Amino acid sequence: MIAFRQATRADVGAIMELLEEDAVGSAQTPPDLALFLAAFDAIKSEGGNNVIVGTMDGRIVATYQITVITGLSHRAVRRAQIEGVRVSAALRGQGIGAAMMRDADSRARAAGCTLMQLSTHASRSRAHHFYESLGFTASHVGYKRTL
Repeated sequence: MIAFRQATRADVGAIMELLEEDAVGSAQTPPDLALFLAAFDAIKSEGGNNVIVGTMDGRIVATYQITVITGLSHRAVRRAQIEGVRVSAALRGQGIGAAMMRDADSRARAAGCTLMQLSTHASRSRAHHFYESLGFTASHVGYKRTL
């Protein structure tokens, strides 16, 4: 059984391992613990921004980040942005991702959000199908630019 909780600073190494085992994520992730610890500290200092971990048998096997955004568009709704979604490669296909999205949904609703949004790399066709099976729609085209 998986349980979800807010990540602690002590969890950062295990979160890095989940990011590193992902083909797309590892290309974006420098293996520098100090950098990740500083980023985690910054996340914790920002209101409405949290890293969540999923644990099984005391081991971190999944993670995601949820950020609550209050905006003026879409009739000034609060939205939850979901990022950094990862499940241990050895445990994929066992319902952990669906449980994680239910957890995210619950946290978003508790924060007063009426919209949950995420993006996924264009190459992740399995992830696209997964999110669509959960009721997400591919409603936008996203762009990024390195600064």
